[in-house]
Amino acid sequence: MKLLILVALFGLSIAQHNPNTKYGRTSIVHLFEWRWADIAAECERYLGPNGYGGVQISPPSEHVKLTNPWHPWWQRYQPIAYNLCSRSGTEEELRDMITRCNNIGVNVYVDVVINHMCKASNGEGTHSSCGTYFNANKEDFPSVPYSYLDFNDGKCKTGSGQIENYSDIYQVRDCRLENLLDLAMEKDYVRGKVADYLNSLIDMGVAGFRVDACKHMWPGDLSSVFGRLKTLNTKWFPSGTKPFIYQEVIDLGGEPIKASEYFELGRVTEFKHSAKIGTVFRKWDGEKLSYLKNWGEGWGFMPSDKALVFVDNHDNQRGHGAGGASVLTFWDSRLYKIAAGLMLAHPFGVTRVMSSYRWDRKIVNGKDENDWMGPPSYSDGSTKPVPINPDSTCGDGWVCEHRWRQIRNMVIFRNVVSGQPLSNWWDNGNNQIAFSRGSKGFIVINNDDWGLNETLNTGLPGGMYCDVISGDKSGGSCTGKQISVGSDGRATFSISNTEEDPFIAIHADSKL
Repeated sequence: MKLLILVALFGLSIAQHNPNTKYGRTSIVHLFEWRWADIAAECERYLGPNGYGGVQISPPSEHVKLTNPWHPWWQRYQPIAYNLCSRSGTEEELRDMITRCNNIGVNVYVDVVINHMCKASNGEGTHSSCGTYFNANKEDFPSVPYSYLDFNDGKCKTGSGQIENYSDIYQVRDCRLENLLDLAMEKDYVRGKVADYLNSLIDMGVAGFRVDACKHMWPGDLSSVFGRLKTLNTKWFPSGTKPFIYQEVIDLGGEPIKASEYFELGRVTEFKHSAKIGTVFRKWDGEKLSYLKNWGEGWGFMPSDKALVFVDNHDNQRGHGAGGASVLTFWDSRLYKIAAGLMLAHPFGVTRVMSSYRWDRKIVNGKDENDWMGPPSYSDGSTKPVPINPDSTCGDGWVCEHRWRQIRNMVIFRNVVSGQPLSNWWDNGNNQIAFSRGSKGFIVINNDDWGLNETLNTGLPGGMYCDVISGDKSGGSCTGKQISVGSDGRATFSISNTEEDPFIAIHADSKL
């Protein structure tokens, strides 16, 4: 009997790898730094109708308000309490957004910061998003409450109290990351407070969590916290459904802490995918698209059923985190769209699309000195709404890559081909490739400096298809290119190397 109880308890803390998306949807979009009111509207007018499965939101907990630099994006990653008022809006607005997104079939995944509180240098006062008093000097956060007893100072063995050597797993997990006050997660009290925070969000209807800075927490401590989580709200999810968990663990190899240590607890962010897809499309280090025939585990990535993948994320598009200069972003829009197309066509991992805002880049000695800049804001630091232009793009500095036709249509492509194997691979030995997803979809990419003209086996039934990269299927016609697939499944493709978008994609639902 004891063994059965242990198995049941342990079972709660593992196997939280399913994103629980609805209606055959497969991809998440990160609406980075959006306000709750704008996310609610976007779920209803765009994400739901265009097949997005879920939205990752910025940390909703109360955070510091910094003025030097002026309201940087990373102030959201310095909590001072678990009150649900942030730069994105109030608790009521958060609750309304979760309800409205769920009602249209779009899941909400919350970015949660549970490794630490704010920096010790933040002093004391009420300079926070809710105006709650705290004293970082004394490690006093009365709204939780946490006191100096709830932090890892005694466990850290470095002179500075901060991480000094990433080859020492004890420093990485027990010392302060950039002077952020490190919570003692082995303490039952701290675990309980963190679990209460996450459970309050589950009660509201969220589908899961992106857990920040997991490399800096012991897997056993995380297992205990995740084991205390409720199952999802039965208003929108089947009874007994566990929250989806994906953990930020930066593992490019070369450090002792491995992403694999966290596999049992949930999915893990695969930063190698982001770094390598950029290297390949930039043709650095002699890489070629033809080498992608075994993309995924064959490239040393984690297993597909453990991975969450992306072209870029909010950290590494600014040169933070992992991946370095190879990372493709909206600033490299042509290559970025092809890379996103490949990611969304390929069966590897759960896919997350980035949706960004512009900032004033200032590159000095290879570093962007303005990488701290927060979202489009008013003079008081409050976030501006996201205006939608007549052509469906976003204005006022919001980039909205998820609204780019090429990316939106590849999100739909992924939904259509879900569960189908990668087959009918073709390459020219260089940077032209093609493959099908069973008999449901086919993609052709030309990243060479010359044209592509090939007749290829698509694996698709014969008929006329609309290319969803150059246009859309609209009624009984195509607004972009038309591709004629013969009764033998073969079709002829022509892609100039000078085209704005040098790739073509067709799928079962784009057939006329």
